[in-house]
Amino acid sequence: MTDYSGAGAPRVARFTGDAREWDRFIESMPGWTHFHRYGWRRVIEKVFGHECIYLAARDERDTLVGVLPLVRVRSMLFGHFLVSMPFVNYGGPLGSDAAVRALADEATALARAGRAAVLELRSRRELPLTLPASHRKITVVLDLPSDEGTLWRALDAKVRSQVRRPQKDGITVRFGADQVAPFFSVFSRHMRDLGTPTQPRAFFDAIAAEFGDTCWFGCAYVLDVPVAAGCAMTWGDEVEMTWASSLVAYKKSAPNMLVYWNFIERAIRAGMRTFNFGRCSPDSGTHRFKKQWGARDEALWWYGLSESQKAPSPDDPRYSWGPAIWRRIPTPVATAIGPHIVRYIP
Repeated sequence: MTDYSGAGAPRVARFTGDAREWDRFIESMPGWTHFHRYGWRRVIEKVFGHECIYLAARDERDTLVGVLPLVRVRSMLFGHFLVSMPFVNYGGPLGSDAAVRALADEATALARAGRAAVLELRSRRELPLTLPASHRKITVVLDLPSDEGTLWRALDAKVRSQVRRPQKDGITVRFGADQVAPFFSVFSRHMRDLGTPTQPRAFFDAIAAEFGDTCWFGCAYVLDVPVAAGCAMTWGDEVEMTWASSLVAYKKSAPNMLVYWNFIERAIRAGMRTFNFGRCSPDSGTHRFKKQWGARDEALWWYGLSESQKAPSPDDPRYSWGPAIWRRIPTPVATAIGPHIVRYIP
């Protein structure tokens, strides 16, 4: 690892301290997110077996002044990536400006030494780095009032009508740790319909077990059949809908609208100030869905070795043939095979 000499210059090495030290530090830093929590290391190592290179910057007194959770994802099909953080929207270095630069320098050195095709530091905010930043993804956030009635009255009439529709159709929403299984039944089917491999059920089981009350699972039901679902992460006074899905067969009833409204209501009642709809591509259908709630865009700062390098995605022309084929695979087969593919697509 790199030793940055000079008075006050941070020293970077792999983190060997206690997880509580890591979490106390990140929660004191501007720009921290749920995905900086140390528990994600345990989840990723347990479920995917990827190498987690958690870096720490310390000052001359050995005090923690910066951290960077970094994960190595390597496969023969897709290539070699260093990402902070894979499968989710945020990561990137936190700490003093000097520490952030030192951590990014170390990540760059690791990427070049290992001949990684991609280094991606997914920051929520602009960082004091010379690495080029990509803004190909944005997030959409809604500032929350102190009560749901105020927000309800501020919503467009069309949105309110779409929320009422599933209620009139008898659709209800349930929250709790017992919603992981129904969530996954909707999520895996939805991903197959999109033409995208699904994450494994074990991933969501591990998230629920690791993060407890900071992770919300909720599902919409027609009688006892789950038809739409969401998984949200909370940190500080913010909640992010990290994964959301609904079944095409129930599109007419718009159960996804009721799921989002119930998550938003729960966030307001919990005293949250920001509802984060999660990342999307600008001007996409997903982007327009999120904006209709009266939300605003926020640019994301994803730093890498070059502006053109990026991890593979369904939008990548090189893999455009994949979704069309995947949609034709029976759902049980896609659900069984998908996790073996998506674990290498960060």
